[in-house]
Amino acid sequence: MDVELWQLALLMGAGTIAGALNVIAGGGSLMTVPIMLFLGLSGPEANGTNRISIIAQNIVAVRTFFRRGFSEFRLSLTLSAAAIPGAILGAMVGVQLDGEWFDRVLAVVMIGVLVLMQLPSKQHDTGGLPLTRKRLILGHVLMFGAGCWGGFIQVGVGFILMPILHRVMGLDLVRTNMHKVFIALTYNLFAIVVFAAAVSIHWQFGLALAAGNALGGYFGARFSVHGGEAWIRRIVTIVLLIFIAKLLLP
Repeated sequence: MDVELWQLALLMGAGTIAGALNVIAGGGSLMTVPIMLFLGLSGPEANGTNRISIIAQNIVAVRTFFRRGFSEFRLSLTLSAAAIPGAILGAMVGVQLDGEWFDRVLAVVMIGVLVLMQLPSKQHDTGGLPLTRKRLILGHVLMFGAGCWGGFIQVGVGFILMPILHRVMGLDLVRTNMHKVFIALTYNLFAIVVFAAAVSIHWQFGLALAAGNALGGYFGARFSVHGGEAWIRRIVTIVLLIFIAKLLLP
């Protein structure tokens, strides 16, 4: 298909906003995937093409967190290893996905996450809970399921990863975002291979989105470090409410 300059500019602008949202909370793909559908891609093609931008965004975000002194690569790697098999399985289903029936399912998931994140927490904004062996094991088990969803559609996966890392494992929200971007980076490297083998990846659209997402990922990571947990929590709640309304209202 012919690509026009305005389409690439639109995707780059949307990618910048989506990249920042994805790093801080999640849901950025709810902006980029519909735009690609509007521009003529099928559901599986948009789903696969979106992975290019997610990978670029999270490379920048991981680097930004690292340069600001936030890294726990051993834990990030083990969590990623738990998510990768699920992502491959989910991607194998995702390449066959078409239509919009999944919108309402996603809305239900977001409502559940919103309720979960509003429950009273025993931890303070400045720190997390002790990472016990039980929390560690449960977090890795649940990460397989998060990988399944991420490989399947990616949309809203941040709203699944954050409760696992924050509520289940007890990590503070800055460390939660630090691990989240690393995990999403690694499993998407595998998921995009599955999509590329089964559907047409639109590389021009994907690279335009990637440029925007990388810029957004940089600003999102900086805000996560300097904005503090209270702001992150508010943004998560606001973004969830906006996208739930978007999915449920005609």
